[in-house]
Amino acid sequence: MKLEYMQKALELAEFSRQDVPIAAVMVQNDKIISQAVNTREKEQQAINHAEILAIIRANKRLQNWRLNGCELYVTLEPCPMCASAIIQARISKVYFGAYDLINGAFGSKCDMKKIMNSNIEVKGGILEDECTKLIKNYFERIR
Repeated sequence: MKLEYMQKALELAEFSRQDVPIAAVMVQNDKIISQAVNTREKEQQAINHAEILAIIRANKRLQNWRLNGCELYVTLEPCPMCASAIIQARISKVYFGAYDLINGAFGSKCDMKKIMNSNIEVKGGILEDECTKLIKNYFERIR
């Protein structure tokens, strides 16, 4: 785990204006191979979560649906849809910042690792305070 990749995800998330500020950075062999932010509101697409978009871009770049050996850094704990896609894509490790007590699917609300019988390595709480603050500030601003 390298803190610089979570910091990069935080930087990306800060530029999200219309959507909840969540960003994902995909890393392979210590290089960023894709990155994305939520665009659900902007594009009016329910599945446009940062994780899904980062996976699609990594698949395209590597010309492979399998992302073995890749690490995903995301500012918020993935939801069930994203956690399932992460496991299906065979991503090796996931690092997330803020815990999502409402929709978190890597331990907070449910654990997709157990549901899908996966041994993916997951670690949460990376720059948790910064990630949580960014999301809280967004919701305070729009309310």
